Amino acid sequence: MRATRPAPSPNAAAADPVARARALAPLIEAAAPRIEAARELPADIMTALHDAGLLRLLLSRALGGAELDPPDYVEVLEAVAQADASTAWCLNQTNVCSITAVHVAPEVARAIFAPRDAVLAWGIGPKAQAVVVYGGYRVTGSWSFGSGSRHATWLGGHCPVIERDGTPRLDPDGKPTERTMLFARASAAIDPTWDVIGLKGTGSDAYSVADLFVAEDHTCIHLTRWHGVDRPDLAPPYRFGATSLYAAGFAMVALGNARAMLESFKTLAGAKAPRGYKTMLRDNAVVQSQVAQAEMQLRTARVYLIDFLAGCRAAVTQAGRLTMDQRMTIRMAATYAIQQATHVAETMYRAAGTTAIFESQPFERRFRDAYTICQHLQGRAMHFETVGKHLLGLEPEPLFL
Repeated sequence: MRATRPAPSPNAAAADPVARARALAPLIEAAAPRIEAARELPADIMTALHDAGLLRLLLSRALGGAELDPPDYVEVLEAVAQADASTAWCLNQTNVCSITAVHVAPEVARAIFAPRDAVLAWGIGPKAQAVVVYGGYRVTGSWSFGSGSRHATWLGGHCPVIERDGTPRLDPDGKPTERTMLFARASAAIDPTWDVIGLKGTGSDAYSVADLFVAEDHTCIHLTRWHGVDRPDLAPPYRFGATSLYAAGFAMVALGNARAMLESFKTLAGAKAPRGYKTMLRDNAVVQSQVAQAEMQLRTARVYLIDFLAGCRAAVTQAGRLTMDQRMTIRMAATYAIQQATHVAETMYRAAGTTAIFESQPFERRFRDAYTICQHLQGRAMHFETVGKHLLGLEPEPLFL
């Protein structure tokens, strides 16, 4: 099994992204109330993240990125999530978006990602279309759940392509073609709709454009097709595809958030005697059992996911891309991890008693973040049906694989 990383030496922090994330954790944790109140990552936190290179973890080295292998990448997210889940969520969204750089021309990638403060973000948008015109497209649409859009410099919009005669463009399989349009954030109208119970700091607003011209070279194939690109020159992280990286990354955000709750409860258990009891929480047999089970839930989910990613990293070096079995297993492991993390968060919240309901304590926000993560499409229990179909030799729906 892949062992937990030891605490790095101070000199290792410069080279090790996980060490850099751990070094930033106290600053991010202290800022968590501000992050939630502002519903976005404040300027000082963004500066710290840029300084540490944590927004360029999956970006190509040619653009100053790290091209970080997926097993190491998700450990960065876990470390940040233990400080603040919203920050880690934005990091995963931004870093996976940055893979766009290998799917556009080098000069376009430099224009978007070369600036030090470059951030690409996007959301989902069923109400969008890109009409073919000379040199590109006229894009009209609205998108929601644009995590990190408040600090983004560029936005993306996934659109079905409409030919000049008004008919949808079809792929070789007869299905509508979608492309991702890339445009400056200043070109979009932002609708600050992010009024939710958890992950408030992600600022996952809606945004829209109307009849915006987007040049052909500022578009790329839809992210669901990235895993199928036959490019032997690409580094291993790009061969995983966006969908698998999103799943694994958000799962580690859930595990990091739940780990923080468990550690906070351990501290509380040694300091709190429940009303009417003469002994501390830690002396209670039920509490002891709950802590042990929670520890096992987090460890098993974490180890399985990271070890499988490590195996996939070695496999894609040889095969060039993930197999369907591997993509299904990442989906299964990620969904399981989110489900287990949610269970641990609920258990620790309940075990903490009335202490957990106060905003001044390290439980209430974590609990809300945990349940917001599990409501996301990455945490759907229905994913197990998809994986089960595959395991039974049936044809699953390919969406989100």
